[in-house]
Amino acid sequence: MNKAQLVEAIADKLGGRQAAADAVDAVLDAIVRATVSGDRVSVTGFGSFEKVERPARYARNPQTGERVRVKKTSVPRFRAGQGFKDLVSGAKKLPRGGEVSVKKAPKGSLSGGASSTARTTTKKAAAKKATTAKKATAAKKTAATKTTAAAKKTATAAKKTTAAKKTVAKKAPAKKATAKKAPAKRTTARKTATKRAAAR
Repeated sequence: MNKAQLVEAIADKLGGRQAAADAVDAVLDAIVRATVSGDRVSVTGFGSFEKVERPARYARNPQTGERVRVKKTSVPRFRAGQGFKDLVSGAKKLPRGGEVSVKKAPKGSLSGGASSTARTTTKKAAAKKATTAKKATAAKKTAATKTTAAAKKTATAAKKTTAAKKTVAKKAPAKKATAKKAPAKRTTARKTATKRAAAR
């Protein structure tokens, strides 16, 4: 069966040849693109497509028998599912005229399967890390702001204390000067007393 025959086989079920051709093209394109990008395409009960890496190796040319080095390469691989194997081996019989029954897809497989789940998990982890980093940055900024405010308060208090000390220091010498002037008055009084005694 080639592609045209496949389209003809499913045309009646999809409501026309063009719809069937579009469906086949879309399915094959999706499988090829996913496999090329390294994703595993798994259809429960049918099989899975995956990309396999083949390491560099030596092989023999079948015509000459000469040993040839083969480069490292990637190849697609299809592995048949158990339901498909059972039908081909004859362990199970194909239903007449109806669709081949395969196992129902497990929960979550229709929303993207393991690869999309892994991507979702990775995205969630990245989002959590970003949120944690933002919170840590905000906490650092808050701590820095609090430290700066405390430093400003301390500086203001220190300025006030220094100003108070200067004021006290300025007032203290004035009192001393007044104290010094008092003895001068006493000296003048003594001189006046001495002059009066001399006059008598």
